Amino acid sequence: MTILLIEDEPLVARQLLKLVSQAEPAARIDGPLGSVASVVDYLSQHRPDLIIADIQLSDGVSFDAFQQVNLSVPVIFTTAYDEYAIRAFKLNSLDYLLKPIDPDELANALAKYHRWQPTGADFATHFQSFLSQLNAPAQPTFKRRFTAHYLRQIISIPEERVICFTRDELIYLYTTDGQKLVTDYRTLDELTDLVDPACFFRANRQFLVSLQAVAGYRPHHTGRIEIMLKKPGDQLELQVSKERAASFRQWFEG
Repeated sequence: MTILLIEDEPLVARQLLKLVSQAEPAARIDGPLGSVASVVDYLSQHRPDLIIADIQLSDGVSFDAFQQVNLSVPVIFTTAYDEYAIRAFKLNSLDYLLKPIDPDELANALAKYHRWQPTGADFATHFQSFLSQLNAPAQPTFKRRFTAHYLRQIISIPEERVICFTRDELIYLYTTDGQKLVTDYRTLDELTDLVDPACFFRANRQFLVSLQAVAGYRPHHTGRIEIMLKKPGDQLELQVSKERAASFRQWFEG
């Protein structure tokens, strides 16, 4: 069994080498390698049985090397990142270890490798799919629930219950069941950045309106647009400024 170690921090590398040697005394251990270039060079000529790899290297990230050589062997990642940041790695690698590396966790990861080996699991397919996802553009995430004050409580309002947000010293949220609730959002600009632009439109300086609440619109002779709501709340009068009228029509018509 050959294990390749990839780690660019000398002290961590020596400790990792010691721990792996103790855990797998019969294994041949290559490395530690500390750069993307050295990993690419090694993997172009050798095929280890297992790789234990740090993510951040001196000249990049280990994923860069794995993509260049079309890696097809299992990897145990080591990283200083917290668990939340590496959920994707957990799903697509054999295991991961948080630094400083705990000997028992290393032993468990190696035991997982030995359990995996006889099953013939198609690691290469899953791992290549994971690597390809790294180059895909990140999909934006938008806020779908909003907090507001109600009877001395903080409640959560789902997107589908929102008519609009309005600014009048504070930022208020109007709901489809006729409530006008105070929020803790500081500005409409802040909210505009948080919401899905396909679902909300900044009508003017004072209103951010939900598409689900809009029944239609009425053009005004001044070039402005009057928004007609499905469930008008508190005598709301929403108008789109002349400068944003064309953008509103495009947004409303999809």
